[in-house]
Amino acid sequence: MAGLTDEGAGRQLGLSPRTIRRMMADIMKRLDARSRFEARWPCAAERKWI
Repeated sequence: MAGLTDEGAGRQLGLSPRTIRRMMADIMKRLDARSRFEARWPCAAERKWI
C-alpha cells in the first residue's frame, strides 16, 4: 500500500482513516521514527519487520 493516503489505505483494508492514522502513530512510536518515511524502510528493515 505504498503511497496511499490514509483514506485510500482505509478503503482497501475496510478501516476508517482515523484507525489507519492511529495504527501508523503506534508503529512510528514503536520504531522511534519521526516520519512515515523513516518508519517505512530503515527502522522497519533493521527490525526485520519487512
